[in-house]
Amino acid sequence: MFMGKKYKDSIALIEKSKLYDPSEAMDLVCKTAKAKFDETVEAHIRLGVDSRHADQQVRGAIVLPHGTGKTVRTLVFARGDKADAAKAAGADYVGAEEFVTKITAENWFEFDVVIATPDMMGVIGRLGKILGPKGLMPNPKAGTVTMDTARAVTEAKAGKIEYRLDKTNIIHCPIGKASFGIEKLTENFNTLLAAVIKAKPAAAKGQYIKSCVVASTMGPGVKVNAQKIN
Repeated sequence: MFMGKKYKDSIALIEKSKLYDPSEAMDLVCKTAKAKFDETVEAHIRLGVDSRHADQQVRGAIVLPHGTGKTVRTLVFARGDKADAAKAAGADYVGAEEFVTKITAENWFEFDVVIATPDMMGVIGRLGKILGPKGLMPNPKAGTVTMDTARAVTEAKAGKIEYRLDKTNIIHCPIGKASFGIEKLTENFNTLLAAVIKAKPAAAKGQYIKSCVVASTMGPGVKVNAQKIN
């Protein structure tokens, strides 16, 4: 694999076999984020569970104390006063069947989070095969199927993120931008880790957090000491 000079310089700053404390890891992530744009910082957490079993699923949502640094566009499926509440809270798009048609007919995806009241799930049911693979289908565990549309919109705009296992038992989550600096990134990271640990399934055996790596969009991965967060 070709590596540019900046990437090589970044790798030279990191001890490959060392497990860093969270704040040390964020310091290195900030130092190795050398792109001309404000790089997103992500955490990749490998868990000692088997996502093929329903009783070992790990999924939920939290509001990061400092947000993600991303402008979140919200689409809300609701009617009546719940629709009005969503609009008042700053939702970007609010409606019902017309948005189902827009998504299916026009392949429209100018939104980042989908929120729905429970009574609207039947209406958007046929979007499951479209929104599901993109991780956009509303879900009660993520707080995106709710009667409190105003709160859901406010939290989404404030930096609420959803975490869940992929097929390889890894959780991938943004925890902010490189410009946030060490302290804010560390706080966001610790908040995510605390939520993942709290969500440990009763059926999980042995070591729960197998490994954790943080990295910026264009930077190398930095290993975080799992013993410091277990």
